[in-house]
Amino acid sequence: MKFLAVTNESLEQGAKILKSGGLVAFPTETVYGLGADAFNAQALAKVFQVKNRPSFDPLIIHIAQIETLEKVSDLSLLDEETRKKLFILTENLWPGPLSIILPKHKNIPGIATAGLQTAAIRFPDNEAAQKLISLSTGAVAAPSANLFGGLSPTRAEHVKNGLGEKVDMILDGGSSRIGLESTVLDITGDCFKILRLGGTPKEAIERLIGNVEVVSPAGESSAEDNSALASPGLLKSHYAPRTPLYVLKREEIINKTYEQNSVFLFYNNSARDEWIKAKKINETAIIRVLSEAGNSLEAASRFFETLHELDNLNVSQIYAQLAPNEGLGDAINDRLKRGSAKNK
Repeated sequence: MKFLAVTNESLEQGAKILKSGGLVAFPTETVYGLGADAFNAQALAKVFQVKNRPSFDPLIIHIAQIETLEKVSDLSLLDEETRKKLFILTENLWPGPLSIILPKHKNIPGIATAGLQTAAIRFPDNEAAQKLISLSTGAVAAPSANLFGGLSPTRAEHVKNGLGEKVDMILDGGSSRIGLESTVLDITGDCFKILRLGGTPKEAIERLIGNVEVVSPAGESSAEDNSALASPGLLKSHYAPRTPLYVLKREEIINKTYEQNSVFLFYNNSARDEWIKAKKINETAIIRVLSEAGNSLEAASRFFETLHELDNLNVSQIYAQLAPNEGLGDAINDRLKRGSAKNK
């Protein structure tokens, strides 16, 4: 396994590995992806094997030029109004943390889409990712670069610790800027639906194309069998640290009695300070805050990074405060609820 900083030379090496059927972990603005040539079925099979990912969970296809969209999707199957809205979305939100589900092109192997006739397509807003994709075949299928069901990686070291020698190359591009996976929007049905909350807020989409529905909220998904999922990240239990995680509303965590060998993760300073004052917490308590001022973008960018840190402290449990339902707060809460689903 090669572990290299992002440079022109390392990106060229990575592209050669992808074109030869290998796997490359690379940075994006959301989380680190485990990339394989989107047109190579054998390479895609390696992704599922390395991640221990079930075959019914589809991958997201990453592109680096808008022209590539017609090589990975069949836009002729969309009606005129849907195509107009698609172009509005791509013009305003690409590159960015938005994956759009479209009819798949016949060139994309069925293994990439769990046998579905649709594919999630994304144009990442990260220069290294764009160059790597452009230097390869122009389309790279890439789920998060971690073992299936665990915490998503936002630094190259997370990938190394989780996958190690299973990957041909890990490209180190620093910490992910957004730190949450992309929003997945399905535009193939009668109405547009957000299947996975993520780095693009619902409000940003609705400002452009009107109301969209949010389906399968965390904790309500029934997708636990072997039927194909329409999008990644829909399993009820997902994004879980090794340490038992419990999520609490603001009032609940403020009223929570301090427990030895536990970590308390607050969304902002005000909730933390109120809890410390109410419970007379001493200096030995392990406390973290996602955003002092309660900024959802900052909280999202620190979310997985902080959970990785806490997961390595060898504590008994993590108590985490839910975020307000605004901005990226919904996406943070989605990850918290799925990550804690096994501990209810």
